[in-house]
Amino acid sequence: MKLRLMLWLLGLLLKRALRRKPRFRETLTEMRSLDWGIATENLSIARHYRMSPRGIHAGAGLPVDLDLELRFEDEATAIKVLRKPTQQAFLDGMMAGNVRLVGDSSDLNKLQKLLKHL
Repeated sequence: MKLRLMLWLLGLLLKRALRRKPRFRETLTEMRSLDWGIATENLSIARHYRMSPRGIHAGAGLPVDLDLELRFEDEATAIKVLRKPTQQAFLDGMMAGNVRLVGDSSDLNKLQKLLKHL
């Protein structure tokens, strides 16, 4: 339940940043768009975000056409990594097999650029 709430709040924070933070808007405009999602490995908890300069849409589940997916071994691992989403935390999780990246790793760098403006 905690992870579901965390991911829902992330959607609100992204929408708020688009409205209020000029650097976030500029960075997103440079990227044009980014569609990404977060889920547990068994897909019991999953949420996706479609971001463009025109708006941000969040929804439940993981569509197949996402640019990037972050899959976590379980809810506890996801909460631990997402509380401090540094590049090192993701790398450590991938090395340990707790985090799986589906998509291009350059999209992860783009996402981290955006998230630092939240």
